[in-house]
This record gives sequence, structure tokens and C-alpha cells, in this order.
Amino acid sequence: MPASMPASTPVSVPASPDPGLVAALDIGGTKIAGALVDSRGRLLARARRPTPAREDGATVMGAVAEVLDALAADGGWPRVRAVGIGSAGPVDASRGTVSPVNVPGWRGYPLVEEVARRVAGRPVTLVGDGVAMTAAEHWQGAARGRANALCMVVSTGVGGGLVLDGRLHTGPTGNAGHIGHISVDLDGDACPCGARGCVERIASGPNIARRALDAGWRPGPDGDRSAAAVAAAARAGDAVALASFERAAQALAAGIAATATLVEIEVAVIGGGVAGAGDILFAPLRARLRDYATLSFAAGVEVLPARLGPDAGLVGAAAAAAQGTGLWQVPGAR
Repeated sequence: MPASMPASTPVSVPASPDPGLVAALDIGGTKIAGALVDSRGRLLARARRPTPAREDGATVMGAVAEVLDALAADGGWPRVRAVGIGSAGPVDASRGTVSPVNVPGWRGYPLVEEVARRVAGRPVTLVGDGVAMTAAEHWQGAARGRANALCMVVSTGVGGGLVLDGRLHTGPTGNAGHIGHISVDLDGDACPCGARGCVERIASGPNIARRALDAGWRPGPDGDRSAAAVAAAARAGDAVALASFERAAQALAAGIAATATLVEIEVAVIGGGVAGAGDILFAPLRARLRDYATLSFAAGVEVLPARLGPDAGLVGAAAAAAQGTGLWQVPGAR
């Protein structure tokens, strides 16, 4: 190096601001899960308690408080900037209340208020569990990079959510995209919601199994009467089991086609336990969708399996809170 070359001067680079964490809750009829989630969707700390679903509302809230206390004991808690909740529904995000069908002690329960009292002024965002799954799949999963999508959870029930123009669309109460209660059989079986012929009444796991049993399917030696057992029988060529999944696929296709006609989605992402049937569900679903989504702007909707597993509710609750509060720029959001 020539002697005349000046020595380099250290340059001070300002540290990047801490994007913070979101405390996420996923509340269902069997478990209450919690996690601290970072801006990359990673779960840095976890807590979980069984849901005392048959107890009174205060007891259920006590289990939620235990999960929050466990998260608050983690060293990352001081970095928490917001709280996101994905709950079994119905929910009313405008009021901050929940009335989960499978938690009788919570009817119009002020969940947001109760959680807010325990998190020292941090903003609290409430969405339904189907909307949380949608937020997760749009951020990290099969709907990533898509501007308009329907995401569905097909399990014990059928829930869903919408992404429109690149943003999670929750509606005023947080229930937009609840495809399970679109009627696709006008004179069909009565649904617990009070309507008839709902997608959920035909395509949920328990109803797939019920229909197969009613039509003569019999479980194997283990006595398993679940939709998973019906799917296994369908793979083995059982005609009754195949017909029950065909009917479920038809109902899902009709609901997806109606949604595509209304809001021009480009992809439908399907998760939940029933989606584990694989091509037993997806092959007839795609075929039926071609029959129902025939207009040029509705045809061609892709049907994809969800990519995220059981953590989708937590990841999605965090994404919904981050988007709602402007904490992070969730990829794909506008």
C-alpha cells in the first residue's frame, strides 16, 4: 500500500429498529395455544393448555390467562408490541367478543377486553380461526404472493377467510369468507346454524363419516368411524366411501365457484384434517369446480393444499395483528 494512501475511517452504522414480537393465541375447543412470533413468522416461545370447554366462562378465561402468564415469563416478552388472537367462532371483532359453538361458557364473551387487561396496554387484534389460517397461508404458505385468495379449513367444521387486493379481508365483524355456511343444497339437511344444505353440513369430517355410515359403509376391526377412516376405505376402492368424498368435493366446489364469481379469486387453499385425504378429495373437487366455475373470470381457479400445519393459527393470528397495527410489513400485504 502506498504510504500516501489515507487510513480508513470507521463508519458508524445505525442499528436497525427492533421490529418487535407479537404474542399470538390460538383458541379452540380442545386446546389454547400461545406463542411469541417474530417478523419472519418464527415461533420463539410456546405455551399450551387444554381448553376446559365444558366449564364456565371465567374458568376458560383462566386457562387463557395461564398461557399468557407463561409467555410473559419468557425473556422475549418485553419485545412484544401487540397481541393477536385467532378464535373458534363465531367472533365479533367489532365488539371484541367470541361465542364459540364448542365452548358453551363463552357467549358474547368480551375476550379482547379480558386479554387487554392482562397485556399492559398492548393493542389486541381478534379474528376467527379461519381468517387466522388465511393470514398464515398468505404470509408464509400456499397463497403467498397471490392478490386474491380463498383459504379454507375443512375439519370438524368448515371455516375460511379471504385475501382481496393483497390484503386480509375480515369484514366488519371478522367473519368474511366463512364459506362453511354458504347453502349449496337448498332443500338439504338442517345445519346447526339454522340454515339448510350448508357446505359444512356436507363437507366437514363428521358429516363425511355420517353420510358414509348412513349409506352402508362399515368401519374396520379397529372401529374407527372418522373421516380419515372413510378416506382410507376410499383409497382401497370402497364405492360408498368414494361417494361420500365425491359429495363433499361437490359441495366445496360449489362454494368455491360462488366465491370466485363474487370476488374473482385466483386460488383456493384447503387445509384441515379432511385435506389430509389428498387426491381422494382434491381430484373430484378440481373436476367439479370446472363444472361450476364456468364464466371466464371465475374459471381457472387453482385449488392447492395448505402448506402450514398445526401452527397456522398462531402464525396467522400474529400476521393479522401485525397487519392491523402496522407493526410489520407482512409480505404480500398492501
